[in-house]
Amino acid sequence: MSAYSVSKTITAVAVLQLAETQNVMLDKPIDDYLEFQPYGPDVTVRQLLSHSSGIPNPIPLRWVHKVATHDAFDERSELTRILLKHPKLSSFPGTKYIYSNIGYWLLGQIVEHVSGKLFSSYVTDHIFHPLGILPQELGYKITDDGNHAKGYLEMYSLMNFTKRFLIDTELIGAYEGKWLHIKNHYANGPAFGGLIGNATGLGKFLKDQLRPHSVLFNDSTRQLFYASQCNKRGASIPMTLGWHIGMVGSTRFFYKEGLGGGFHAMMRIYPGSEIATIVMTNATSFDVGKFLDMVDPKYL
Repeated sequence: MSAYSVSKTITAVAVLQLAETQNVMLDKPIDDYLEFQPYGPDVTVRQLLSHSSGIPNPIPLRWVHKVATHDAFDERSELTRILLKHPKLSSFPGTKYIYSNIGYWLLGQIVEHVSGKLFSSYVTDHIFHPLGILPQELGYKITDDGNHAKGYLEMYSLMNFTKRFLIDTELIGAYEGKWLHIKNHYANGPAFGGLIGNATGLGKFLKDQLRPHSVLFNDSTRQLFYASQCNKRGASIPMTLGWHIGMVGSTRFFYKEGLGGGFHAMMRIYPGSEIATIVMTNATSFDVGKFLDMVDPKYL
């Protein structure tokens, strides 16, 4: 299944690994790592990770391409087009929490620049392989089109009513009863929304995060991964460097949600309770957060 923005937490791990080896400095300007970005000299890597950079967030549902065009797709040219189309900051860097897909797309480019590898190759080598995650469990390419779940929009959902404004019409399939099929596709930027896989793969990642010591980075970096962030005024924002922060009753958890054409996913981790949960659905309208709000308290 497409996990969409769940991708961002994996991207954050890649960046923090590079920060751990001092190949990336979190509080340095992103200009140090990118050949081009239109947002000025004040945006830092930390701000991209915590969605406090002020970089805008236009609706990204059309930032996808067909499976048939994937091998020839030019990601950098497409990112440059998006940057030129949306060159102005929504707020001064570090002052507000403003979710940004563009920000995480840029983080993927930073990983490529610093590591000298394609983003997907870096993640495979430094995150998936160490955790024993197989290509069919998590990756950035559909490994077996016959086993890839079909995504759907419910007939009487807001997304279905607005689909022609939000989704590339070439991806809209036929109705199957009350469900509209959305054809398989790829996100234009793997770092912000291109993760494809299943709960087994995400489960291996979450199990690593529940261990006393992570395979992916040292204890200090893992502590940083879960540390609440603040804006320049010292006010807290609802983010760590890669997770959103939520509450079920009086219990705090960290989560990432992914939503797009045909699929909806969420993973949560409760470090204090040593529990993690995942739900992945092939229906955009399924309320994954509400579902986990009902299920998780039974195990806390």
